[in-house]
Amino acid sequence: MRVLVTGGAGFIGANLVRSLAAGGHTVTLFDDFTTGRPEYVAGLGLDRVEADILDAERVRQAIEGHDAVVHLAAQTGVPASVVDPRADCRVNVTGTLNVLEAARLAGARRIIFASSNASLGRQSPPATEDKAPLPVSPYGASKLAGEAYCLAYHGSFGLETVVLRFANVYGPFSAHKRSVIAEFIRAAKAGRHLVIDGDGSQTRDFIYVGDLCRAINLALKVETCGEVFQIATGVETSIAQLAGMIQNAAGGGMSVSYGLLRQGDVKRNYSEIRKAQRVLSWQPVVSLAEGLQHTWTWFSAWPASQGEARERARERLS
Repeated sequence: MRVLVTGGAGFIGANLVRSLAAGGHTVTLFDDFTTGRPEYVAGLGLDRVEADILDAERVRQAIEGHDAVVHLAAQTGVPASVVDPRADCRVNVTGTLNVLEAARLAGARRIIFASSNASLGRQSPPATEDKAPLPVSPYGASKLAGEAYCLAYHGSFGLETVVLRFANVYGPFSAHKRSVIAEFIRAAKAGRHLVIDGDGSQTRDFIYVGDLCRAINLALKVETCGEVFQIATGVETSIAQLAGMIQNAAGGGMSVSYGLLRQGDVKRNYSEIRKAQRVLSWQPVVSLAEGLQHTWTWFSAWPASQGEARERARERLS
């Protein structure tokens, strides 16, 4: 299968393009490299398109000749969406509409859309596919709009759209991320004090990126489409527990205190994954302890990019 991956040089994208290529697919990565890292995909020998997801014509040209698109390119942060809701909407809603319309015009059969539990918002956990979405952040609202457009393009135009709601993803190639695990690992490696948003009792469902990539591979092949799937572990872990696990993986070296809860965050968040198990024949296999050790090892071995070097310089000056 010929697969285009938008956001292919980002955290999930860098893992996914390797997984797809290893599975025998012909892969093209699409990225504007504003947040994606060229060094993450250097030397892979993949076709690449350097363009903005908001450039509808470049998106259409890039999708020409591909059977499927995995749409990862997005504004991914709740805090950034609160600061600038319009920018979040442009990237996550208009960008997704550009991909769907380009796929329709170019004849691509299948679109895999990377969504998030943020679209469900203040629904009581566990997150399931049949609960009414009640987003509490602009990010959640923009992801919900993307889901709706995917389902509408399946209903109106017959596109084989599959929506995957990702839990909190972690793993290799996340050195540039501001996600909680990447932040905690950087703090532990630097031996610096970490202030946790809230009291640490808030919970999340952490999924290793390798398990996520297997789910995406299966979603490209499954007959079912026009559907939403929770892609997670089904395990609820508090942020305080997570900090302790990372301290163990690091052998200590990170002190922790607690601050104000972040605006737009939900208190508890984990998923039920029975639909993905049944329909996709998918099951996560990497435990959080094992995945954290893999991630710590990768962070320890990965050469510092210029951005990481700047971050370390800021830490030394603070």
